[in-house]
Parts: sequence; C-alpha cells; structure tokens
Amino acid sequence: MIDGSLLQFFTDPILRAPTIGCILMCISSGLVGVVVFLKKQSLIGEALSHATYPGVILGAMIAGVFEIDSSNDVLITIFVMLGASFTALIGLWCIHFLQHKVKVPSDSALCFVLAAFFGIGLTLASQMQFAFSSLYRQAQIYLYGQAATMIDIHIWVYSILFVCVTIVISLFYKEIRTIAFDREYARSLGINTRTVDHIIYLLIVIALVIGIRSVGVVLMSAMLIAPAVAARQYTHKLYITFILAALFGGVSGFLGNYFSISIGNALAIHFPTHHFALATGPMIVIVASILCLLSLLFAPERGLVIRYLRIAHFRYHCLQENLLKACWRFPEGKTIPFDEISKYQSLSPTYLRFVLASLAWQGWLLKEPAGYRLSPEGRAWSTRIVRLHRLWEVYLVDYLGMGVERVHRSAEEMEHIITPELERELTLLLNDPKRDPHSQPIPKEFE
Repeated sequence: MIDGSLLQFFTDPILRAPTIGCILMCISSGLVGVVVFLKKQSLIGEALSHATYPGVILGAMIAGVFEIDSSNDVLITIFVMLGASFTALIGLWCIHFLQHKVKVPSDSALCFVLAAFFGIGLTLASQMQFAFSSLYRQAQIYLYGQAATMIDIHIWVYSILFVCVTIVISLFYKEIRTIAFDREYARSLGINTRTVDHIIYLLIVIALVIGIRSVGVVLMSAMLIAPAVAARQYTHKLYITFILAALFGGVSGFLGNYFSISIGNALAIHFPTHHFALATGPMIVIVASILCLLSLLFAPERGLVIRYLRIAHFRYHCLQENLLKACWRFPEGKTIPFDEISKYQSLSPTYLRFVLASLAWQGWLLKEPAGYRLSPEGRAWSTRIVRLHRLWEVYLVDYLGMGVERVHRSAEEMEHIITPELERELTLLLNDPKRDPHSQPIPKEFE
C-alpha cells in the first residue's frame, strides 16, 4: 500500500529528481540490456562504461580550460557527456578493429579496451587533481555516481533517453529479433544487419553515457545486464522480456533510492554518534543484483531451486511407482510384510516407512497389521507401470537392436515418463505384443 512516505519520493523537491531520473535511467538501461544480452555481448557494457571515464576527465578539463565555474552544473555536464560519448565511440571502434582487422578474440579485445581506457582516464585524473581541483571533485561523481545531487533538469534528460530507446526498439523490433536469433536468415531477408548493429551500439553508448551520472562508470554495466538476465528467466517471448526488463529496472531504480534514504535514516537514529551515508547508485545495483539472483533461483520454469524441487519431486514419484511395482509382483490380495518390501529397496527403513505411509494416505496401498496390500487403484496403477516397462523393452530390442540383457535399465527410466498417447503409439507400432524380450507376459492395457 502506497503511503505518504513513498509518495514523497515523487513529490519532494529534493527526492523527486533522483527517484524519477533513476527510474527512467534504469528502465532505459534494462531495455538496451535485453538487446546486449541476446547478442551475447554482455561484457561490451563493462568495456564501454570504463571507456567513458577518460572522456569524463577530458570534458571536465576542457571546461576548466574555458574557465567555466564549477557551480555551472549544466555546462559542465554537457562537456562531460560529450567527452564521454567521444571516448566511448573510440572504444567501440577499437573493439571492432581488434576483433575484425587484427583478429583478436572478442573477450581479449573487450578486456584490453576496458583496462587501457580506464588506465588512461586514471592518468588524466591524477593530472587534473592538481590543475583543476574543484572540477576534479565534480568529475569524480561520474566514477561512482551521485544520484542524490540530481536536479529536475536530469528528469528531462532521462525522459528523452527513455523516449529515444523506446522508439528505436519499437521501430526496429522485428529486425532486432531476427538478427539476435539468426543473423544469416536476417541477411537473406534483406535486412541491413550492419545498420541495425550501428543503431544498437549507438543506443548502448547513449544509455551508458547518460547513466553514469547516477550509477557511475564502475557499476553502470550491471544495470544493462541484471534486469535483462532476471527477465529472461520468466519467459521465452522477446516482447515480454523487454517488458519485464523495464519493470525490473524501474523497480531497482525506485527501491535503490528508497533504501538509500530509509536505511540511512534508520541507521542514523540507532547510531547517532556515527555518520552513515548509503550511496544511491550502489544501492540501485544491489537491488538489481538481488532481483536477478532471486529470479535465477526461484523463477517458475528456469529457477535453480525450482528445478531442483521438480527433480526431487520426480525422483520421489519414481520411487513411489517402483514400490508399487515391487508390491505388484506378489500375488493379488496378499498382505506383504515390511521386511519383504525392504528387500527390494536400498532405502533406510525410516524413509521407506514414510514413503509407504504416503502411498497408503493417497489410497494406493492398504495398511494392515501384518504389512501392506495393494488397493484396487494401486494394483491398476502398478499394472500399467509394468506394462509400460515391458513395452519399452520390446521396442528397444525390436527397433533399436539392443541386447536383451541391456534393456532393463533403460526401461526402468522410461516407464515413468511415457504418456498415455505414447503408450498407444507403442502398442500400435509393436502390434500389441503379449510378451517382453524376457518371455514375461505383458499386462493388458488398463481401461
């Protein structure tokens, strides 16, 4: 529920610009990041963001040469942005030159540009520290970001960025989708892949250059990749990936601002003798990283934890079916002692009793004082499992030519995943066999 403390982030004159500006910046970065992620060029954001740093310093130094006062934030920002754009484009050209002309591997070219340009930037910064001290401190804002000092004009800057990114992606959506998944096919359709690539790279540079004001050179690449990676875990459709990436980016931008202020205030209240300042840019990246990590772990289809839970559930289901199949081998209506069942299983007695109790609770087994007995439903289910097992053995021997002595293990695995439709197809293909390769009778199909 939105209350006044949250609304003030959008209405308060001090909090409004950092909050809205960061939200728009993160949404734009998330949209661009999807394209970067699909092109499998995630490291290019890291390389180009560091390539902007010498441009930031050069822009500030040029402003100092023209004797622009450090309080003139608008003019200095323009010089810095132009310088950052210039060196980022040079970095991009160097990457392509190394990859396509010198034949340097992609990762090596990216790492070289990252280290070389950032090293040049640090060298220039060390000189600027003494030549233009006040401008040096202002330029350092772009290294780690300082969203808290943003003003209303930055809202307009990030709004223009958001509109430009949205329009370009909307206009070239089909081309981007085709190139990302099959570049050769895109060329066969007459799509000018080089032009689209240039537009995408220009978007990346613009997003990075404008974004470093709030998140910083060092962390900006995270805002390209984290929302895109998080979004990819929830869908296989590209347009939904764009929407989710924008959503995750916007949420990261808002929560980064919110936690930066609220946690900082809470710490200041509890520890009044200490000074706590949680930078907004790093907090935005932390939130984005947490959202990405949670998505990687708990996304419904692709989440690591969810996949392990599905695997565990399937193994438990297979174990239940194997226990029913073991009980099926005993004469119908016979009560099977626990010791007899445990002979066919390698489970601990405690866990085996738990699984048997679960089967009894579900109605597949009947618990009796002397042991367990298959219920009518349990016998029907176990009969079908045995039938599937033996049908699959016949298929492996007759159609794949496997030796009779080798088919049992494969049939043990396949019997748990054969669907009723596949069972009918197997029955028709094999002409409804009556015996398996071991001359054991195949139970009739259960109606």
